[in-house]
Amino acid sequence: MRKDAIIHRPMSEYAFGLDEDTTVFRLRCASGGIAACTLWYGDTACPDTPVRFTPAPMSLAAEGEDCDWWEARLNGAYHRLYYYFELTDGVERLFYSGGLFLESPSAERADYFKLPFNHRADIARTPDWAVDAVVYNIFPDSFAASRRSLPGAGCERSFGGAPCRSRLGGTLEGIRLNLDYIAALGANCIYLNPIFAAGEYHKYDTIDYFHIDPCLGTDEDLRALVDEAHARGLRVILDGVFNHCGARFFAFRDVLERQEKSAYASWFYRLEFPVRVPEEGERPGYECFAYERRMPKLDTSNPEVRDYLCRVGEHWIREYGTDGWRLDVADEIDDGFWREFRRRVKAVKPEALLIGEVWSDARHWLMGDMLDSAMNYEFRRHCRAFFAEGEVDAHTFAGRCSDMLMQQKPSAASVMLNILDSHDVPRFLSLCGGDEARLRLAVLFMFCFPGMPCVFYGDELGVTGVTEAEYRRAMPWERESETLRAFYSEAAALRREAPCLRRGDLHVLYAERGRGLLVFERSLGSERTLVCINASAQPCRLPEISGNPVFSSGWEPGGLAPLSFAVFKGD
Repeated sequence: MRKDAIIHRPMSEYAFGLDEDTTVFRLRCASGGIAACTLWYGDTACPDTPVRFTPAPMSLAAEGEDCDWWEARLNGAYHRLYYYFELTDGVERLFYSGGLFLESPSAERADYFKLPFNHRADIARTPDWAVDAVVYNIFPDSFAASRRSLPGAGCERSFGGAPCRSRLGGTLEGIRLNLDYIAALGANCIYLNPIFAAGEYHKYDTIDYFHIDPCLGTDEDLRALVDEAHARGLRVILDGVFNHCGARFFAFRDVLERQEKSAYASWFYRLEFPVRVPEEGERPGYECFAYERRMPKLDTSNPEVRDYLCRVGEHWIREYGTDGWRLDVADEIDDGFWREFRRRVKAVKPEALLIGEVWSDARHWLMGDMLDSAMNYEFRRHCRAFFAEGEVDAHTFAGRCSDMLMQQKPSAASVMLNILDSHDVPRFLSLCGGDEARLRLAVLFMFCFPGMPCVFYGDELGVTGVTEAEYRRAMPWERESETLRAFYSEAAALRREAPCLRRGDLHVLYAERGRGLLVFERSLGSERTLVCINASAQPCRLPEISGNPVFSSGWEPGGLAPLSFAVFKGD
């Protein structure tokens, strides 16, 4: 038995309360390293010595890339628990207790793992509506200025004497006039990239957090957009850029004017006086986002900064009815800020959704006390390797996706923002070499996988692009009739009509080594959906499946053509 591969951490994604009466325990080991695993649990307040323990068999919940995940769920057990694991590989039997490997169970309380108390307040809760969400992400400047139309030319406006620029001319009014298009695609939530007053077209250099950028419209344009979106069953998520501001933000302007005497000098990181905005290529004398000289970093541990930004978070939800925030550079902001931001925003709207921009492992922010969700760049990375580039086989891909799920609490895994594209990366269709068949497989997988599928504007119309100007190009409204758009609508309808695809468990039934056949099932109660994907360039045989698929391409009884799929429903 490989002891070095056995992992369990109390009070983490390995041991937590699912609800007030259910606790979840997970153990990770080497692939095939354990034949059977039993969780032994007892009351921490048990008056007896030794503590009386009850066995609970653990099941193999998932097979990762190079590991197995075992899990047990206790219902109605004690709210405070001592526990340990009994492991066997068929030859050797060990007891894993309090981080120790023992040949027999210990009688010492100090040797047990412990869940001190399953507190109601510590249970990770995410907005229930988000589990059913299909998100449409819009880069406002690039989308529309009127119905099915975008000028393709920018403008310059003044905000408080500061210049604000656009590049392609999209507006909030243009988004409102195309809500029917978004709803028809199957989305029920819109995520807007930044819309507050800012200098550059991307609007990540905020000038004023309490007003809409004049190139995009007015505050009342946002109100009209949110009201009409809600009337159509669409929620609206805004982009909060709180790690940094623009160089023309009032507090930084005051620092430039008053230097050390500025009341706002403590709002920023590591100012070197005299402070000035450097020329292009010069090193800023202050901390920035990356080395962007016009984006000074805010000190979110400062109580004044913290209160100001929390008021921003409250304002747009309370006064305009928005439904949550996507939070830029979330992993570079201190944890204390996110805890306060969550508390204050959720006090205004408990069902507000908080999504962090985190490009790496996001579990630190998703334990229930900071954010609800994160942009799932890990999902995109795995899909790129399997669907777009064919660098890994189905077995490796399935293992990586299983690891990704098991490293999160279910509350977070069910609302991760699963992306193939965003405003920061090359379009997935370009990564596929323009092969729409490969893109379709990735899109189908995204709509059938736990989490919120997110469509970046224009993906459904075949937008490509590798450079920033290309992947943020104008929405090609002239392509509206393309069959790719119909595919996205069908995939969204499949998810909408099958609760198990939104809320069910995932079981990988077959993941081919050396090739691209992947078969998995989503299940919820008696409802089942079976998804078969052939991501290889060769045809493949399928196991015997009764009935005809409800959604397919390249399927015939007993097999799949290259780069094809079939989805079956059953009870």
